[in-house]
Parts: sequence; C-alpha cells; structure tokens
Amino acid sequence: MSSTVSYWILNSARNSIATLRGGQRLYTVCASNRDKSKWRLSAWGPATLKNSAPCGGFALQKAYRHTSTEEDFHLQLSPEQVNEVLRAGELAHKILDLVNGVPNSVLRFESNQLAANSPVEDRRGVASCLQTNGLMFGIFDGHGGHACAQAVSERLFYYVAVSLMSQQTLEQMEGAMESMKPLLPILQWLKHPGDSIYKDVTSVHLDHLRVYWQELLDLHMEMGLNTEEALMYSFQRLDSDISLEIQVPLEDEMTRNLSLQVAFSGATACMAHVDGVHLHVANAGDCRAILGVQEDNGIWSCLPLTRDHNAWNPTELSRLKREHPESEDRTVIMDNRLLGVLMPCRAFGDVQLKWSKELQRSVLESGFDTEALNIYQFTPPHYYTPPYLTARPEVTYHRLRPQDKFLVLASDGLWDVLGNEDVVRLVVEHLAEAGQHKPDLAQRPANLGLMQSLLLQRKAQGLHAADQNAATRLIRYAIGSNEYGELEPERLTAMLTLPEDLARMYRDDITVTVVYFNSDSIDAYYKGS
Repeated sequence: MSSTVSYWILNSARNSIATLRGGQRLYTVCASNRDKSKWRLSAWGPATLKNSAPCGGFALQKAYRHTSTEEDFHLQLSPEQVNEVLRAGELAHKILDLVNGVPNSVLRFESNQLAANSPVEDRRGVASCLQTNGLMFGIFDGHGGHACAQAVSERLFYYVAVSLMSQQTLEQMEGAMESMKPLLPILQWLKHPGDSIYKDVTSVHLDHLRVYWQELLDLHMEMGLNTEEALMYSFQRLDSDISLEIQVPLEDEMTRNLSLQVAFSGATACMAHVDGVHLHVANAGDCRAILGVQEDNGIWSCLPLTRDHNAWNPTELSRLKREHPESEDRTVIMDNRLLGVLMPCRAFGDVQLKWSKELQRSVLESGFDTEALNIYQFTPPHYYTPPYLTARPEVTYHRLRPQDKFLVLASDGLWDVLGNEDVVRLVVEHLAEAGQHKPDLAQRPANLGLMQSLLLQRKAQGLHAADQNAATRLIRYAIGSNEYGELEPERLTAMLTLPEDLARMYRDDITVTVVYFNSDSIDAYYKGS
C-alpha cells in the first residue's frame, strides 16, 4: 500500500504538469481531492487574466505557472534528509520566570512550521509582556500572499500589550515620546532565527500604535482594559489601521506599496494570552486552539477553545445573514465560501470584501503600479452591501486547572488532516516517549489493516530518531500518515519531495505551537501558596 500511495502522489503531480502544459493555461491552485486554497478562482487564459478579470474589479494576487519538469521527481530524500526538512523550523523554549514568587504557569513551548506555499504564508509569534503580566502565543495564516500575516504577526501583540497597560504606564510611554526619550520595553520576543521582520516600516507602525494609546489615555481607565476587552479591541483596531494606512498619503513609495499588499492580502489569526491560571484565546478565522486534558483517572481528552469561522459553522452563517439583507441569504455564502471566493468568514486585511467598490477603485487608481505588485482588480458577484468580512474575534476564557496539561494552536493546514482527538493523542504519545506521561488512550478496534498498520509504525520508528519537538511530530503525521493514522515513511518522503510549485496542490502551510503547563504551579495557585 505504501508504494501505491507514493506512486499515486507523484504520478498525480506528473499528470498535473502534463495537463498544464497541454492546455497552455494559467491556474491559481488545484488540488487532488479538495480545493486547499482559501481564495478560489477558476482557470483562465493568460490574455483574460491580464486584461480583464472574470468577475469585474477586485484586487487579487496574480496566478502563476507551474514550472516543474519530469526531472524534479527523481529527487529522493534519505531518512536523515527528511528529518532535516521537517525540523528546520523548530523553536523551543523553557519558561523560567517567576510570577509573584511562584513558577510561571507555562512550563515551556515547542513550535514548528512547514511550508507548502513559496514563500510560506503562515506566521507565528511568541512574546512576553514586559509592562504587564502574561505570555502571548499566536498563529497567523495568510492568504493572497504573506504580507498581511507578516504585518499582523508583528503588530497585534503590541496592540494587546498596550491595551492592558495601566493609565500610569501609558502616561510614561507618552511622556517618553514627547521628550524623545527611549520608550519602556513593551515585549520580549521569542523568535526563530528564520522569522522575517519588516524593519523599514516599524516607525510608521509605531506612530499608529501611539495614536491608539493616546485614545486609551483619553478613556482615563486607571487599570487599563481587561484581557477580553484588550483582545477584542486590539484585533479590530489593528485591522482598522491596516485599512486606513493605505488611504492616507505616504511619501515613501516602499511603505505605500507594502501597505497596499498588506491591505489587499489577508490573514486569519488565533492567539492565546496566559497570565497565571487565566487563559484567554482570541480567534478570527479557521486557525484553531485546543487543550489536552488528563483527568484524575489518567484518561486524556480534548477541550476545544475555538470554533472555525467558516461555512460549516451554523452560528457564523446566522451572523452573516443577520448582517445583510434577506435578499442576499442565498449569495452571501456560495459553494461553502464567503461570496463564493473566500473560505474563512473572519480575517484581517482583505479590504476587497470590506470596502465599497468606489473606495477600492479610488485607492487602486491613486498611483500604484498594481501589475508590478501582482495585484489585479476583481469584484466577486453579488457584492452589494459591504463589509462582508470582519476581524472581530471570538474570545474564550478558560481558568486553568492542574489537569490541563497542554495547549495546541495551529493553522488550518494541520486541522484539515488531523482531528482534535488525533492531535491530543499524538502529543500524549510524544510525552510518553519522552517519559513524562503514560498514555491511557482507548484501544483501536481490531480490523484487517491493524497488523499492517502496526508493522508500518515499527518501520517508521526504525527510520528516524524520536522527534524532540511535539510540533514536529504533529507535522510529520499530518503529511505522512495513512488511513489508519499510522506513519507511512514512503508517503512522508513523497510529500516532501514534491517541487515547491506543486506542493500546494496536496497540502497547506502548517504551523503549530504546543504550550505545556506547569501543573504544580497551577495547583499552588489554588492552594494559595
């Protein structure tokens, strides 16, 4: 079976090249069994793409031509090379800080990322608040390019941190700006060396962050916003700033172009704020967060902390219908997508689904070289009463208990192929291999494939040393497991061997962060130690 699956993956990719060459057409994204792109357009010829759009006038990233050749499929990866690819994006850190003399409720975190898009469109972030308590973890899944996800990953945590500051701290921040003295440090970032940053435009972003804290000062709140308010307002304020920044004149051409790309691409976001036993999760889109819980009897379970904002969420469908005229009930969601084009129903950026047609036209005709920036105008059908899209998050509060062992945040590239319970099981198995927990999971029912499945698992374990990072294990199984949930080495190798311009046909970018909690510290909190 393993060689059959690998053959099918590679042969399907070869056939895609033949189809693309034979038809002489440009395609955005195609998929083997489902459309994996958040944006969906049909295929069209080069002349049609360049000179007109299929639906009218909406800014979107340009389609690309697949360039892989038959020779690209002769590449073979050794088990060691497979591990190198999978582990290249690993990040891990132990939390040693004390909070009021008690060890932090977060023990450590492990993170990893595997690209399917080139360049990768996912981003991640981890930072501690230096003027208030709390650790922040975020996953940001970009679409239509990486620009919006990059901007949100760099800026959102600052908005949250400022929202939580007391009146006194905000006054100190403003005083430092007025007297041109160094600002108080706001965040301590924990980044992977490969994480990129927009260094050239941070001054512009600081100016807009300052306007935000000035408005908070005007509210005269001695203790600042509570965490739920801070998350809610920060998401929406940053999205508003992204929209406004491209509408005001900017002298620097590079900043103007980047602001346009940020606003006309998009990103979903899921972030967690942990302060002692207080866990808040804010989500806008289809990233996801779950808790791994071990009860007193040793049984493990999964506690979802987010709901996907897409067409499969009845609450989200009801919200959209309430916000638009009854005449649009059948068009606001078509083919399980917002207006027939976008999979998530909440996201940063994507001003094409928020602005009026007139505003879009006015901005895009104000001196931008949209073709050079890979942006084309296009308006989806039935675009009558914008905005259709929002960055307003759904915020969940959970009071941590000693049985809450870990938190998993990940982009939809993981959840598309692994269920919540599968993810918990894999992390528990990872902990068991490290000798930290003994799994007590329900046994799988016997079936004809069980013996083969066990043999494949033994073979897989013999081919690589155990992953030291739980996020790596999750990614490994997400792209390399078979229908029994067991790792199939040939399938894993085949998925990693696909050329970068074809990889997106079979998988999405996957970004995962696993946060481990300190049960002793949480228990001490409840005992009043």
